[in-house]
Amino acid sequence: MLKQVFHKIGSTVMALLLLFSTVSFTVEKHFCGDVLIDVAVFSDVEKCTMEAFEIEQEKITKVSCCKDTIDIVEGVDQLTSKTIDDLDADQQLFLASFIHSYNALFEVFPKQNVPHKQYSPPNLIEDIQVLDQVFLI
Repeated sequence: MLKQVFHKIGSTVMALLLLFSTVSFTVEKHFCGDVLIDVAVFSDVEKCTMEAFEIEQEKITKVSCCKDTIDIVEGVDQLTSKTIDDLDADQQLFLASFIHSYNALFEVFPKQNVPHKQYSPPNLIEDIQVLDQVFLI
């Protein structure tokens, strides 16, 4: 029971790790001057309220005080899968012996049937060995 729970938890953790390592996303940031106004991961960034005024000012001065930066976080594109054939002979031998010994730790033996478990011994009235004076030497 406990082994199955640990197996399911381990499988879930490895699947989530694989998922998060392959996901790519972008982080958009909007600055007005040196002040960070908004950060967005899955949506568009909100522009500052002075955007219309700054568009007019940019036409005049050719320089904008607002800037947008985009940071791209890329995941792994290609995953490599290795087989046991990629290992050398010593590593294969070690891996096989480790797996065999680890599985032997969790071997469940069948419950043994004790035929005389419900049998109660007879009541002794007198000790026969003392009465007959017969002792094992």
